[in-house]
Amino acid sequence: MMDVAAAAGVSQATVSLVLSGTKGARLADATRARVVEAAKALGYRFVRRGTKAPPGGRSAIVFVADETSTDPWMSLAFEGARDKALEYGINMLMVVSHGDAELEANIIGGLKNLPILGLIYGTILTRLVQIPPALSDLSIVLVNCYDENREHHSVLPGDLLGGRTATEHLLLSGRSRIGFINGQQGVDAARDRLKGYKQALASNDIAFDPALVRPGNWEPSAGYEMTMELMALDNPPDAIFCANDMMAVGCFDALKQLNVRIPDDVAVIGFDDRDIAQYTHPPLSTLVLPLYEMGRTAAELLIEAAGGLHTNPSRIKVECELIARQSTATSRYLDDIEATLAAQ
Repeated sequence: MMDVAAAAGVSQATVSLVLSGTKGARLADATRARVVEAAKALGYRFVRRGTKAPPGGRSAIVFVADETSTDPWMSLAFEGARDKALEYGINMLMVVSHGDAELEANIIGGLKNLPILGLIYGTILTRLVQIPPALSDLSIVLVNCYDENREHHSVLPGDLLGGRTATEHLLLSGRSRIGFINGQQGVDAARDRLKGYKQALASNDIAFDPALVRPGNWEPSAGYEMTMELMALDNPPDAIFCANDMMAVGCFDALKQLNVRIPDDVAVIGFDDRDIAQYTHPPLSTLVLPLYEMGRTAAELLIEAAGGLHTNPSRIKVECELIARQSTATSRYLDDIEATLAAQ
């Protein structure tokens, strides 16, 4: 997979999703084609895999999530883990603990009579966690969270690289003054996406301007209010990167109220690729928050450990793929692309 990933210019996680024929993985057709072409060029043969036997006869993985109702992220991670487990004939059980350590211990205690292969522990926000002692005798993989002493594998989104990719996409579309509406202060995702934004500017010899960065709270109201502040600057931005799609929805409302055209006057990009992103007017460019793929990776790590493949705990970052839609592509930019392709 390392060879294919290098040849195709994608992450190993993306290679795994494409070559395993994962259903539900949101990858662009061009990305899939690049991976398949690279694999074929390297001499790989594609064979159909049958259902595998559960390692050691253990037939259940328990997925503990702190929350599922406010956002879809843990449900997506569970679906990914379940799909991977079913390839091995392993059942998945999900419990929602709301972060209550005592409840988590009681739940696992009640499942001790089941042949549990391991436990996936997931959180709705990317953050540091402390695993309750009652769970410590199980094989554990963390999803969207991490432990301080690196005692367990952690599968995390590539937020920093995602922030850089979003900003570079705006720069490549001809924008030069990019505003950034960040998420809740103190949250890992907000910190890393801001770092990626700064890195992209530095790599393109653009000075960081603090006046172009505004604090948000992940809600549409913050996107609206902060966009109004950005557009009131003496030198307003020609593009706005919102740290999530919900704030981008508020950003759209503000720009339309100001009679600013999207994307001709101001381009907008979000993050997460929520369902609403493809139904805004114009459709919103964004980056995928890869919880489904993260869940699959977590289940695979547990299954490999149960099968005797033990590796030192690591923090695995899964690529946040860019989904380019009309909110970042001006007609002039599209004309330039067409002209370039015609010349080739």
